[in-house]
Amino acid sequence: MSRKVEIYDTTLRDGTQAEEFNLSVEDKVRVALKLDELGIDYIEGGWPGSNPKDARFFREIRDYRLRHARIAAFGSTHHPRKEAHLDENLKALLEAKTPVVTIFGKTWTIHVKEALKTTLERNLEIIEASVRFLRPHVEKLFYDAEHFFDGFKEDPDYALETLKRAREAGADVLVLCDTNGGTLPHEIVEIIREVKKHLGKKTVFGIHAHNDSDCAVANSLAAVLEGAVQVQGTMNGVGERCGNANLCSIIPNLVLKMGYECEAGKNLHRLTEVSRFVFEVANLPHPRHLPYVGRSAFAHKGGVHVSAILRHPRTYEHIDPERVGNTRRVLVSDLSGRSNIVYKARQFGLELSAEDPVVGRIVEEVKKREAEGYEYEAAEASLELLMYQLLGEPKRYFELLGYRVLDLRPSEDGPPLVEATVVVRVPPGVGEVEHTAAVGNGPVNALDHALRKALERFYPQLKEMKLEDYKVRVLPGIPGTGARVRVLITSRDHHRQWGTVGVSEDILEASCQALIESYTYKLYLDRKAKGGS
Repeated sequence: MSRKVEIYDTTLRDGTQAEEFNLSVEDKVRVALKLDELGIDYIEGGWPGSNPKDARFFREIRDYRLRHARIAAFGSTHHPRKEAHLDENLKALLEAKTPVVTIFGKTWTIHVKEALKTTLERNLEIIEASVRFLRPHVEKLFYDAEHFFDGFKEDPDYALETLKRAREAGADVLVLCDTNGGTLPHEIVEIIREVKKHLGKKTVFGIHAHNDSDCAVANSLAAVLEGAVQVQGTMNGVGERCGNANLCSIIPNLVLKMGYECEAGKNLHRLTEVSRFVFEVANLPHPRHLPYVGRSAFAHKGGVHVSAILRHPRTYEHIDPERVGNTRRVLVSDLSGRSNIVYKARQFGLELSAEDPVVGRIVEEVKKREAEGYEYEAAEASLELLMYQLLGEPKRYFELLGYRVLDLRPSEDGPPLVEATVVVRVPPGVGEVEHTAAVGNGPVNALDHALRKALERFYPQLKEMKLEDYKVRVLPGIPGTGARVRVLITSRDHHRQWGTVGVSEDILEASCQALIESYTYKLYLDRKAKGGS
C-alpha cells in the first residue's frame, strides 16, 4: 500500500479570507513560488469567477515555470437556473487555463434548500453536470463536498449520493470538507468508515478541515490514517474565523511521526523559512507559539530544562528543530539558572563554565534586573551587552551627557512639534563633545533623530540601521501615572535584527536606555565583524 500523501495548499484562496490577511496579486505570485520551492503538490490560486484580482493572478502565474507544484483554480458548481455549458463561473474556471480545477458543491440538505433555493434532486444534477462539463478540459479535477460531515450527520444517504454523482461524472478526488470546523476526530473516523463501506474501500478521497473546534490538524491526520490521499490546508493555519488546517504542523507530523511521504517532506528543512515568509509578505507578525515553526517552539526557559537539554536535547524536545529549519533557543529570565547563562554565553561567542564565579554574578544581576522590570527574552542584545559589562569588558563607544525634550504646539489645529536636544561625548570620558538638536513626530522619535544626528558624524554606519518596532509596557506595582514602564525596541540593519530594553519611571529615560543600547550593539557588531571589539 502506498504511503504517499498529496499536499494541497489553499493559502492564496481560503487563507485570504482570514481577518487582516491580505495579499496583492504580486504577493500571491511570490507566495506561490515559495510554496513550489517547498514542494507543495497543488496550489489553489483563487476563484477566477469571483473577482478580477484572482483572474489576473492566473494570467500572471503562467509566466513562471514551477518546479513541482500545479496551480488549481477554484469555483462552485453551476447556477441552479442555468446549464453547465452556459454558466459564467465554470467558463471562468476554464479561462484560467490551469492544469487543475477544484469545484465545490452542496452536501448538506439545509444548504440545498436555503442557500441554493432548489430541490435535492436538482442539486444532484448540478453536481454531476458541472463535473462532467469540466472533466475533458483539465488534467486533474477535484470535488470539494462542502459541509460534508454536517450533511452526513443530518442525512447520510443524501450526503453519500452527492459523492457518488461527483465520482461517476469523473472527479479524480472526493474531498470531504468539515467547513464549519465543528467535527471531532472520532466522528471524522466513524463517518469516513461509513463512506468507504458504501462507496468502496478504493474510493479516492481527501480531507479539508477548518479549526473552529481546534481539531483541524488532528482531523486531517485521522483522515489520512483512514486512507485520505490528499490533505488540504493553509500555511500557518490562516483562514476564515478560526482558520484552516495548518500545513506547517500537518506536513512534519505526516513525515516525521507517521511515516508518510510527500514531496514537501524532502524539503522539510525549509518549512520554517516558508512559514515566516508568508507572514512577512502579508505584513503580519509571525506567531511565536506555532508548533514546529514558531520562534518559541524550541525555546527553553526553566533552569532544569536547560540543564537537561545541554546533556541531551531529546529530554525536552520532541524533534531536532533543525529538521524543520527552526533553532533551539534558551531564554534568560528570573527563572534562569547557571545552565541558561552558559548556553546563552556560548551563543554569543563567550566560553564560560558553570563553576565560573562570573556566571553566578550574571545570574544574580539578571534576576535583580527582572525584579525591577527588565525583560531579556525579547532583548537579547541588551543581555549580551550586560554580560560583557559584568565580565569587565564594557562595550562603550559614546557617552550621553544629557538631553532635553521640548514639546511645542505651533497652533491649535496643527500637529505638535517636538524638539530634542542632546549632548554626547565620543569616545566616552576623553573625546569630543557634540551638542545637537532635531525634531520628530513625537518625543521618542525626536530623541532618536537627535542622537543619530550627533553620532553619525563619528559612526556613519548608524545610517544603515533602522528601528523596526517600539513597544511600551506599563509594569504592575505603582498605579497610575507614577508607574514604572518598560520599553522594548527592535532594530535591524541590512543583515541582522536585535532587541534592546530600558526600564524607568520616566518613559523618555526608558526609551533613551533602549536607544543607546541599540546603537551600541550595532557598533559592537560592526567592530566584531572587522575583528575588533
